[in-house]
Amino acid sequence: MKKTSPEITELKNRIEANLKRKMKTPTDFIFLSGAVWERTHETMSPTTLKRLWGYIDGADKTRNSTLEILSRFLGYANWDEFVERISEVGNSNEVLSPHIKASELKKGDLVKVSWMPNRRCTFRYLGKEQFVVETAENSKLKVGDTFYCSLFILGEPLYLSRLVQGNNPPVDFVVGNKGGLCELERE
Repeated sequence: MKKTSPEITELKNRIEANLKRKMKTPTDFIFLSGAVWERTHETMSPTTLKRLWGYIDGADKTRNSTLEILSRFLGYANWDEFVERISEVGNSNEVLSPHIKASELKKGDLVKVSWMPNRRCTFRYLGKEQFVVETAENSKLKVGDTFYCSLFILGEPLYLSRLVQGNNPPVDFVVGNKGGLCELERE
């Protein structure tokens, strides 16, 4: 199964919620590997976990044996039961993490963000979900770039649509793909 499938994304979210810990660093994956062993007495390498979370590059698909072990880690009999149970209950939720909606901003408001490792930007709101980059440190984003975004969520990747950099055609762009936004502030 593709590691970007909604079912696998839900599995990862539930594991992080269960551990009360985001998988952001090599130490986190070592911790999870140990927790899997303690709870299931089954071996799961930190490298496999890093690939699943997208922390390191690897195959696009995840082995069924990995999904089986992680489902048992969460208390399900197997992967099929996990998928069946999440299908029974709608898993769309309201955003509970700290967040900023573009619809609640006024023209000229600033949004400051940071993500690992040591990336920082400030965006000025232009209206109608459009922003311009005001400051940029250690980022592929540059001052003057424009993009559209409706929602910023702390701890989640930031999805920028129609990013325009110089004379290049617009592209969609992800900020903080590994670990999400570390800092989110409105000014």
